[in-house]
Amino acid sequence: MIHQETEIRVGLVGGAGYTGVELLRLLAYHPHVHVEVVTSRKYAGTRVSSVFESLRGIVDLEFAEPEPAGLEQCDVVFLAAPTGTAMTLVPDLLPGGTRVIDLSADFRLKDRAIWESWYGQAHTCPALLDEAVYGLPEVHREAIRSAKLVANPGCYPTAVQLGFLPLLEHSVVDPERLIADAKSGASGAGRHAALETQLCEVSESVRAYAASGHRHLPEIQQGLEQAAARSVSLTFVPHLVPMVRGIHATLYARLIDKKADIQSLFEERFKDEPFVDVLPAGSHPETRSVRGTNVCRLSWHRPQGGNTLVVLSVEDNLVKGAAGQAIQNLNIMLGWEERTGLLHPGCVP
Repeated sequence: MIHQETEIRVGLVGGAGYTGVELLRLLAYHPHVHVEVVTSRKYAGTRVSSVFESLRGIVDLEFAEPEPAGLEQCDVVFLAAPTGTAMTLVPDLLPGGTRVIDLSADFRLKDRAIWESWYGQAHTCPALLDEAVYGLPEVHREAIRSAKLVANPGCYPTAVQLGFLPLLEHSVVDPERLIADAKSGASGAGRHAALETQLCEVSESVRAYAASGHRHLPEIQQGLEQAAARSVSLTFVPHLVPMVRGIHATLYARLIDKKADIQSLFEERFKDEPFVDVLPAGSHPETRSVRGTNVCRLSWHRPQGGNTLVVLSVEDNLVKGAAGQAIQNLNIMLGWEERTGLLHPGCVP
């Protein structure tokens, strides 16, 4: 691993997925990190660069089995494994002082019953649900600083929450009439083989999925209810679009404070946030403008001057929606400048 100054030892569980390889790409040039262990059950014993040619000459490691004994030497471990894996590893890692950033959904929800109903399995360490800090820096930065276990937000929840936050925090929209129409590239479905994400199935087509209920819904509601300090009602419909990376969330809310200065609300709320970019009112942010970056770009519209407020939110689902936000959380936890290792402009075209 190329690094300038080794300060902490990092482990990565689930390094063979899209989020895992994105973490490796970003961590490769982080000045304070040395990646010690990268795991994959499927590729254990195989060189990382043999699986990901893009990392030749950059990552000089073999994939290892995801065993706690090999991870306990690390100062921080990123868990980018399927749902249900993190909760089997975290109880072995925390007692030895290893801090954990979990990119799965295992610790995002505070209510065990809600988690189990949406994910269809028993939660094996519910005692840690209260200890885990939800890793949306724009809301929980201070708690993240001292956290031992950070639950990295999902990709859709990041884009949707950031778009609604200023409006709910200032009670300028009706919290009972929120709609999120969100579209994601195919990488959001992961790297496993699936018919619905093959080129011939995705190309030249757009389709909604999980319209009757997506697993990210309770996570989004949990965050929005905290912002509003009351219950909210959200309709959330995700869509698959024929591109590799990116999320575009079109958010609708009914305006109840017609005199509110919406542009000022957004600009003031995010003026000190290094990875939220508020565009001039009336702008139309594009997913390509954030490709490969840790930026969420926002704008808003009020069609025909009516009571409907439309917020447009774009991000790279693999960066601000996953790996980049995890590194942002790492920087906060370790007291480093928050943008360290994340100052990449968008890849255009």
